[in-house]
Amino acid sequence: MVYPRLINEPVPLQFWRWVTDPLGYMDRAVKDNPDLFTAQLWRFGSTLIFVHHPEGVQQILTSDRKVFSAPGSVNRIIEPLMGSGSLIMLEGERHRKERQLIMPSFHGERVRLYGQLICDATHQVLAKLSPQQPFTARNISQRVSLRVILTAVFGLHQGERYTEISQRVARMGNTFNAPLASLLLFFPALQKDLGPWSPWGKFCRNRDRVDQLLYQEIAERRAAPDPERTDILSLLMKARDSEGKALGDEDLRDQLMTLLFAGHGTTATAIAWALYWIHRLPQVKDKLLQELAQVGDDPVQTARLPYLGAVCNETLRIYPVGLLTFPRVAQEPVNLLGYPLEPGAIAAPCIYLLHRRPELYPDPESFRPERFLERQFGPYEYLPFGGGARRCIGEALAMFEMKLVIATILTHYELDLASSDPERVQRRGLTLAPAKGVEMIFKRQRERVLAPQT
Repeated sequence: MVYPRLINEPVPLQFWRWVTDPLGYMDRAVKDNPDLFTAQLWRFGSTLIFVHHPEGVQQILTSDRKVFSAPGSVNRIIEPLMGSGSLIMLEGERHRKERQLIMPSFHGERVRLYGQLICDATHQVLAKLSPQQPFTARNISQRVSLRVILTAVFGLHQGERYTEISQRVARMGNTFNAPLASLLLFFPALQKDLGPWSPWGKFCRNRDRVDQLLYQEIAERRAAPDPERTDILSLLMKARDSEGKALGDEDLRDQLMTLLFAGHGTTATAIAWALYWIHRLPQVKDKLLQELAQVGDDPVQTARLPYLGAVCNETLRIYPVGLLTFPRVAQEPVNLLGYPLEPGAIAAPCIYLLHRRPELYPDPESFRPERFLERQFGPYEYLPFGGGARRCIGEALAMFEMKLVIATILTHYELDLASSDPERVQRRGLTLAPAKGVEMIFKRQRERVLAPQT
């Protein structure tokens, strides 16, 4: 098979650079390949075509289930975390049906109901900090996000089960918190349980215990159903597909694990990045505080503020949490940006490189929220949550949470960066994260000051 713009480097070197320095790898490749290039990466068989021109991205994402497909087999890397029945792993008709079952829990009025929960969770975590106490923003945002997702998914606010699930899920995610640790995901041969002190052994024991807790929760709900409960687990247990079929225990477990991992870690990282940029650039912070002073503590009004939305969008543009969308496989011969692809070719829109195209985003290395107020970007120019049939199902909740956590922190707490040194970005499992977690100092709580209404 002939591939377009093949990167001419030894495969082991490419793979090593992709795992340990993904941004350096892509920035180097894009210099000679402004629209697409073919990488040779072991984890995707032999090749993966990175597509970062809007027209190519549109062609791929509008051809889901037609010219291109998104088979679960190309996402096997996450199966140890989420299970073979995860929505991410499913494909075809089963993927469509289960996505339809889950989607109502993450849209419209359901999301708005989580507003006060998000604000309360932020206060509960931040209120435990003392003046001049150092902390890392990602640890704090992870605690907030875990509280939100556990309450939204299970209706759990406190108690032994809540505490243990949150602790063990955090430990599972932290298994892959550095580039070299991410090799555990990329190389199944390294996934060996060599005892409770080995990296994979620790991961397996935490995962197995979370499984036990999830199955206990499911069994208790089945034994004593409560029609008044509105958490996501209860809604999923009540849901039926077009044939009247409900989700089984294993399917519920896999979807719950998917929601726990995909629903808290990525959002926590995005919030940490936002806090970094806001406190690094005084003009951004000042403008945000002026806008936030125009509204009270109403979550829905706060989430509609334009500059707050622009700050969140720019945060997800400059360092998107996900590097790529889900890979797509050509089902038939197709011409992509002038290059012929044969059936079986694997292509993925590259979110990071798309967001750095200077003709779309002038001065792309600069954090400038105003760009999102000056123009509206199309769905194939800006896609922090992916697109097509695999677009992130939790996008609305993630953006709502991101806005409200940032607004709550800025209006009620005074923080500062612990250092003027720039925060580096590094791989964290399959995502991009701040290398040091954004080190900050808690200065004090402050009273909310509202602008006079005119």
